Amino acid sequence: VSLSESVKEAPFLLRRNSQRGQYSGVNKRRKGAMSQLLSSPSMAVNPNPFISPPRFLSLSSVLVARGFAMKRNGIASKPTTTVKLSVKSRQTDYFEKQRFGDSSSSPSYSSQNAEGLPARFYVGHSIYKGKAALTVEPRAPEFVALDSGAFKLSKDGFLLLQFAPSAGVRQYDWSKKQVFSLSVTEIGTLVSLGPRESCEFFHDPNKGKSDEGKVRKVLKVEPLPDGSGHFFNLSVQNKLLNVDESIYIPITRAEFAVLVSAFNFVLPYLIGWHAFANSIKPEDANRMNNGGDYEWNRS
Repeated sequence: VSLSESVKEAPFLLRRNSQRGQYSGVNKRRKGAMSQLLSSPSMAVNPNPFISPPRFLSLSSVLVARGFAMKRNGIASKPTTTVKLSVKSRQTDYFEKQRFGDSSSSPSYSSQNAEGLPARFYVGHSIYKGKAALTVEPRAPEFVALDSGAFKLSKDGFLLLQFAPSAGVRQYDWSKKQVFSLSVTEIGTLVSLGPRESCEFFHDPNKGKSDEGKVRKVLKVEPLPDGSGHFFNLSVQNKLLNVDESIYIPITRAEFAVLVSAFNFVLPYLIGWHAFANSIKPEDANRMNNGGDYEWNRS
């Protein structure tokens, strides 16, 4: 290399060395900023950079590895590699259970109350309209104890219909309510009622008594003119109290379907068959069926 060429390359080498010095200074400042950042009390460093403390974990956490995205003292450093991890924390499960309820830890409905007696539950279904309100409540069957220790059905259950007239906007006068009890046979009539069919039930609460005929209750169930449901109309004539009242309420097709479904469900309970089914044991059934006189055993 000639002397003239070396002289020409000298300025380039000086600029190159100067840039290297600048880069070296930048790297030193960057390392200093990084060490100061990591040594700060507010930045607690986890030994494992890919696992955060449990309280900071969520259902989906995105962690950045091998680099930090920051800007300090005019120096910007971008992460070289991004790793996406999906992490599920046990604390998340705990808070989800606290929010929506944990079926494994929540107490179930006990069959006994605090005194050790069988628990009682009261249910009903109500329909509210502008002119009146209707509430339907089931009543349990009655059993009598036999000398053998068994129980026998003495009275079927029934459905109690309560009609209350309107006393204002979304207000009903339950002190003036009229009631009507549906027997299991009358329930069967209702559940088999077609969309264009009607039925009528007549009750005399004092039938067979000295006041027979003085109280008359008639429940009519008729289809609506447009076929969208049924009318429930209860007429009560009470000569003892000088009452002559009629309360009617329209029941839509959907509301009637809910009633029919509930009636079908509760009907076996009203005749006490659930008690018999719950009492069946395999050994008892085999012993009771031996030697029985059944139609299929006859020749």
